[in-house]
Amino acid sequence: MSQLKAVSTEPFGLRRDGGGLATGIGLLEKELRRVPLATVLAKANRVLVRKGGNGAGAFTGMSPKPVDWYCFDADDNAVREWYPQGLTCASDAGIAGGGASVFVVSWYHTPSSGAERGVRLTFLNTATLRYRHVLLVRVTADGDIAPINIHAGGVAWYGDLLHVADTTRGLRVFDVREIFEVDGEGTSSIGRKGGSYEAFGYRYVMPQTDAWTTTSGTVRFSFAAVDRSTAPDTLVSGEYVDEAGVTGRVARWPLAAGGTLNAPAGGVVQAVDAYALPARKIQGALSHNGTWYLSQTAGAAGNGTLIVVGGTPARRSYAVGPEDLTCVRDRRTLWTVSEFAGRRAVFGVPL
Repeated sequence: MSQLKAVSTEPFGLRRDGGGLATGIGLLEKELRRVPLATVLAKANRVLVRKGGNGAGAFTGMSPKPVDWYCFDADDNAVREWYPQGLTCASDAGIAGGGASVFVVSWYHTPSSGAERGVRLTFLNTATLRYRHVLLVRVTADGDIAPINIHAGGVAWYGDLLHVADTTRGLRVFDVREIFEVDGEGTSSIGRKGGSYEAFGYRYVMPQTDAWTTTSGTVRFSFAAVDRSTAPDTLVSGEYVDEAGVTGRVARWPLAAGGTLNAPAGGVVQAVDAYALPARKIQGALSHNGTWYLSQTAGAAGNGTLIVVGGTPARRSYAVGPEDLTCVRDRRTLWTVSEFAGRRAVFGVPL
């Protein structure tokens, strides 16, 4: 297949839906200290392993092997209550220089017991081989905080904004300029407790600042990416489908210079194009310079496939459990994160 098949963009509308969020954040900033992303990275408390670590087991059977990879520490590699899903990087955001070594991974919580902890983002700095988890929260109208219980299958960083996929609703938006340091130390609960805040032991939280909600209700948001080779730049979203004989779709949405989607005065933005995916079980999609890259999973028991459409079409051997996709443009590499416990890594292959 030399190209993806175009489909109607009519179902692919998103309405801005962030009403009321600013009020809660305004109250929160009176109680907690806002910190820059640079501080979070400087105080990263976990260690990456480059081109090593137990997570490299994800590459068993993959040929050729990645050109570069980073593994989480032993606890994050083994944990079965948190699963990595989305991946984006500073190249998507348009950051140059020292900050260009930063990746962001989204994880969803699936507790065997105890409280639902929602979603966390990992800010990972390959230059320092350090990373830190930050808990995503929603702020209530009275300034309290609560977890966000979504799958977070994809994340796309553009400008200062992170767009996190919310499967049946659309996209939730978070701002890297809106990170707060929690002043309580409780590890078993979240919210305002007396005169301080707790967040399950996380030191930093990111409140949701905006949202985009599907206008049709017939579109799923399973993964996300950024295409900086279109004019204007676009945000890619797509649908994971596991049903035999059925495939999902991908769409691209116009981005504005400020980082958000480029909606007209009515507040509804329409996708600029949409396509049928050529296979099921697609976990991530990225378009770049006219070529589509699609990560296909085979579950925990087998190697996935990297499907390339456009340019030189190909089906390449991939890791076990590949997820969302991003690219580092100046290194001409395509990156993903593998999800299964014991075989977790952020890794790159040539574009």
